[in-house]
Parts: sequence; structure tokens; C-alpha cells
Amino acid sequence: MGLARVAAMAVTAVLMIGFFAFLIFRVSTPQMAPVYTGLSFDDSAAITKELRAMGIPFEIKGDGEAISVPRDQITTIRMQLAESGLPSRGQVGYEIFDQQNTLGATSFVQNVNHLRALEGELARTISSLARVKSARVHLVLPERELFRREAKQPSASIVLEVRGVLSTGEIRSVQHLVASAVDGLSPNMVSIVDNAGKLLAAGSQGDEESMLTTAIEERTLAVESRLRNRLEDLLENVVGAGRARVQVSAELDMNRLTRTSESFDPNGQVIRSAQTRELANEAQGPANNGQVSVANELPGATQNAGENGGSSEQSSTTEETINYEISKVTETEIIEAGAIKRLSVAVVVDGVYEATPEGNATYAPRPQDEINQIRNLVNSAIGYDADRGDQVEVVNMQFAERPELNFEPSESSIFDFTRDDLFAAIEMAVTLLIALALVFFVMRPLVKRVLEPEDQTPLLMAAAEAAAAEKARAEAGDGDDGNSRGNTAKDAWLDEVQSMGHAQIQAIEKVGALVEENPKQASMIIRNWLNQAA
Repeated sequence: MGLARVAAMAVTAVLMIGFFAFLIFRVSTPQMAPVYTGLSFDDSAAITKELRAMGIPFEIKGDGEAISVPRDQITTIRMQLAESGLPSRGQVGYEIFDQQNTLGATSFVQNVNHLRALEGELARTISSLARVKSARVHLVLPERELFRREAKQPSASIVLEVRGVLSTGEIRSVQHLVASAVDGLSPNMVSIVDNAGKLLAAGSQGDEESMLTTAIEERTLAVESRLRNRLEDLLENVVGAGRARVQVSAELDMNRLTRTSESFDPNGQVIRSAQTRELANEAQGPANNGQVSVANELPGATQNAGENGGSSEQSSTTEETINYEISKVTETEIIEAGAIKRLSVAVVVDGVYEATPEGNATYAPRPQDEINQIRNLVNSAIGYDADRGDQVEVVNMQFAERPELNFEPSESSIFDFTRDDLFAAIEMAVTLLIALALVFFVMRPLVKRVLEPEDQTPLLMAAAEAAAAEKARAEAGDGDDGNSRGNTAKDAWLDEVQSMGHAQIQAIEKVGALVEENPKQASMIIRNWLNQAA
């Protein structure tokens, strides 16, 4: 077979074995996915140690900030790591009391551990928010001194690493979250700073006015957003999705009023109590002309005196007291802040689009009757009140973006693929293309070159020419001198053959010399010939 063919077969076998080994290794290797990202070095070290102990393969990416594990085991691995308290993100929660022996611990150590645990739990809770990547919480809980009436209020400082920008409502929610978790802490004593050093919320008692202003703005925005969403949902069902735009401007009354009134009804009299008092008085004059004696003081002395010619007086008095209860009504009316003083609503409705036979869309405005019906719907939805000065404007205008004609919503089916499925399909397609290229452009030419028989034509022609030359020489030595023309023809033919042989030999020698002088170029030429033969 020759050394070249054996080498070609060996190279082909090695390439095929390597290719199939790569395929087997790629298919058997589990698909990795990040189990946690944004980790600190302490958490990365602890997680990798735990994964080694569990015998789970993993990959460290992003300078230790991300750890990837087999995709089909992510949920199980996260549960096992959570059981071990990982990742801790550099925070210690209430598990600090499980790791320490409280026997013999002083009150100072217990207070410090309680403070650390409270800070860690609050940081974990804040970090669970969608826009917060990490958080650190510092609490100041002053102790009340003995024999001191006034006590310092607790305060808190929070550093957040956020994704994007936090809204005012989200910042206030963090403040109230921390204030509700700490006894005696008010929301205006919580300071919040982001990782760029920007002050998001200032914690001071003098900031109550700004917090009140912020609360008013948030209340106004909430009312406007609620009304706008309600109107858009209503109109989208009538004119179509995205065919109506609504803007609401609300003016709220933020004054809190308490009113107490009392009213009396004079016709509603009810007897509450009645008292009657009768007095009777009878007086008898003495018969001895006003002289006082012991006889006058004896029982029956007056009667006897009357019978004996004395004077007498009688009187009676009747008193009646009636107390009336008049009906009274006491009313206490409390008007809370946030009532709507005035509403202004602007509604823009798109027209109607119709398809032409050419496939284009033509715009047509909506009828005025339909616009009036839409205005009535808006008035009913917002509770229109002309006495408080509400304004509602409904305008029909053409939108810049036209709707798609013959739009049909897509339905979910078994052919819906996730992002991971698409990446896996792309990877398999690329691998298949590489395999086909390797087979058709590398293996196929090598196999064809090995199996192709060698061309024997040049060797046969050279042997035939040599035999013809020897035969011509023999005939020239033993031939007939009379046939001079035949000998002359033979000599000419032999000379021609010899000249052709010499020319071929010289050409071969020149090619050999060129190959020896330029071996790299010669190998490139031979490689091109092999490709052309394939």
C-alpha cells in the first residue's frame, strides 16, 4: 500500500476517533447553569466547599461571583445550600443564637448578638426585593438611662445596591419596613443611601414636612394612575388594544377637617322628673291673753283653750316641680384628607382602519355619535361632577402607528421553545455542521485517495517505448541492406523516440531540482492536486 496510504489511513482513523469522542463527551457532559450570581468571596468559598463535600460538579465564573452547577439539579442544590445557611451574603441572622452557647454569656454579649441578628434579618428581607441586589443595615438602639425622663429615639442607616433606580414609593416602603420591625423607630429616622453614595432618604425629625409633601404627591399619582388604568381597560374593549390614550390630572384636598355640631328640638319635650309638695299649717291662739304657763304646755291644752274661747288659724301650700328633657342631637363629622376636588381627563381615540383590495390600510374617523358615547362612558367611570369643575375631553385623531391588518393572536402549542431550548438547538446545529464539514472536506478526500488505484499508464508507455527501441536496434544490426528506405524510416523513428525519452528525463530532473529547492511550494501544489482529484 505504501507509506503515504498507511499515513493517510492512520490520520483518517485518528480524526474519526477524535470526532466521535468529542461528540460522546459533549453529549455526556451535563449542561451547566448558574446557581447563584453576585456572590462575595466568602460565600463563594463556602459554597464551593459544600459542593465538593456533596460531590457535585461545578464551575466558577466571573472571578468567583457566579457558580454554575448541572441545570437539572439547581433546585435540589439550592435547597441543600439553604439548609446550610448559604449564601449568607456576609450577614448573620437569628441563627447566631443556635451557633453559640448562651451559658455564661453576659448581657452585653447577648445585646450585641441580638442587634447583629436584627440587622442581618432586615438586610435579608430588604435584599429579597426585586430591585435590590444587596443591603446592609445599621441600627442605633440607645438604652434609656436611669432617672432620666427623656429617652433618645432609635435610628437606622441603610446602604442599598440597586438595579436601576428606585422610585419614591419603593424608598418609603423600605423606610416603613424597617420602622415597623424596630420598636420605637419612626420612618423619618431611617436614612437610605445607594452604592453610588446618593442620598435616597434623609433620616431626621425636621424632615417631616418633606415626607408629608412626598406623601401628598404619591397619593395624587396613585389616584391618577388608578383612574387612567380603569379608563384604558374600559376603552380598549371598545376601540381595541392600543387604540386609546388616557391622561388624568387630579386635584386633591389634603386638609383634614373635624366638625362637631349640636342641635336642640324644642317640640321634642319629654318629662324627665316631676315633684309635688303640699304644706298644711294650723295655728291656735291662747286664752290667757298671751300668758304662758305650765298648763298651756300640757297635751290637749290648745284644744281646751279653744273650747275655752281661744283664737285659731289654718293655711295650706302646694308646690309642684316638673323637669323637662329637650331632645338634643350631637354630630361629629371628620373629613379625611385626600378627597377629590377636581378632575381633568383627556382621551385620544384612534380612528377606523379598513383594508383595501391592494392590501393597504385606509383611515376613517369615527362617527360623532360614537365619540359622544365614549364621552358618556368616561363620565360615568370617573364619577363626573360638574359642580366641582370636572373637565372631560374626548378627541378622535389618527395615531402615528397603524395597527396590523388581519392580526391573529398566537396560541401556545407544543412547539413553543424556551431560551435554553433555542441555545441547545443552535449548539447541536453548529456541531452537526462541523461534523459534515469534517466528513466531506477532510475524511472523504483522504478515504478516496487511499482507495483510488495508482495510474500505471506512464510506466506501461515507458516499457513499450524501451521494447520498441531495442527491437529497432536489433533489426538495424541484422536487417537487409537492400531495404534502405525502411531502415532510414526506422532510424528516424528511433531518433524521435530517443529524443522524447531524453526530453522526459530532463523534465523529470528539472522537477526534482525544483522540489528540492522549494519543498513547501511543492507540497502545496501536491495538496491542491489531491483536492482537485477529490
